[in-house]
Amino acid sequence: MANSKKLSSCRKIPPQIYLWVAISIFGASSAVTRKLTEIGAQHFIGTHNPISLCNVLFVGNLCALFVLVIIYRRQLNLFNLKRLSRMEWFSLISVAIMAGAIAPGLIFQALALTGVNNVVLVGRLEPPLVLALSVWLLRERVNLWEIIGAIVAFIGVMLTIFLEPTELTTIPIRMSEIGIGELLAATGAIILAISTIIAKKSLSNVPLGIYNVVRTALGTAIFFLTALVLYGSDHFTDVLSPFLWQWMLAYGVLIVVIGQSFWLKGLRYLPVSTVSLVSSFTPIAGIFSAYLILGEVPTQAQYIGGSAILIGIFLSQVGIQHQVAYSRNRLTCVQTDQGIKNKTGFRGI
Repeated sequence: MANSKKLSSCRKIPPQIYLWVAISIFGASSAVTRKLTEIGAQHFIGTHNPISLCNVLFVGNLCALFVLVIIYRRQLNLFNLKRLSRMEWFSLISVAIMAGAIAPGLIFQALALTGVNNVVLVGRLEPPLVLALSVWLLRERVNLWEIIGAIVAFIGVMLTIFLEPTELTTIPIRMSEIGIGELLAATGAIILAISTIIAKKSLSNVPLGIYNVVRTALGTAIFFLTALVLYGSDHFTDVLSPFLWQWMLAYGVLIVVIGQSFWLKGLRYLPVSTVSLVSSFTPIAGIFSAYLILGEVPTQAQYIGGSAILIGIFLSQVGIQHQVAYSRNRLTCVQTDQGIKNKTGFRGI
């Protein structure tokens, strides 16, 4: 009886809560990652930083995978695996490659080349892209306010990219210069947006445990093999360092396991428009975390771009509130009409 009450109370947790917790974790993840690499720089092993960005991604995911297998061990059986269709397996592998290996690798490389705030703000390309793809591919209905909000947020991201003063790591493009770090962050955001749509469209019926474990395991393996080809085996020289593993165990549990699990929990039960809106608050959490953890003060370009993003978020929120109010009024009208029909016995022609 006690277990059933506990289960019932867990089900009553609004899915929005899961999304907000996940977004708070994701917002802080870039600052936490940069801080960890700074801690590693103070504890060199020979001439190497044991907490390099590649080691953070690889070992952090291994720690997360170990915890995920323990948590979801009951779901990881041959019967559940055989129930997945070929399309689900194809989608699962695609999402694992994109969201578990390629996008994190690009974003981590961006963190090595530009400021955390830039990576956070440029990453806001993802919500407008998710919204656009959901309308195009998932046929979700959005109103004019949401469209305008997404466009304004997109403009804010572009302002952050083009107004940010860059120095060495730049690619000349006509009259402007785009930093390589910002370009990598933008590419990572695009890939994450595509993976979100695939997950929403094709993986809603895949057990959460199987999704998390396969995504983490396959993403980690692909990233490791790619890094070996690009950088060589020496790149992971300090991968067995106890100092690295003690930090990565905490990182993997908090950022990967809790963050991803809560994100998927909310993603499954909410429309893409709501997911897009909530995820738009990531830059606020990211900039706040960068200031608290790293002391990184926003630049003028980040203030301008961030302000535009906030305006876009506000406009999108207005649109969602209008949509919710319209749905409620329509439901009330239908219920009233149904009540009249029940009383009079009238069923129409």
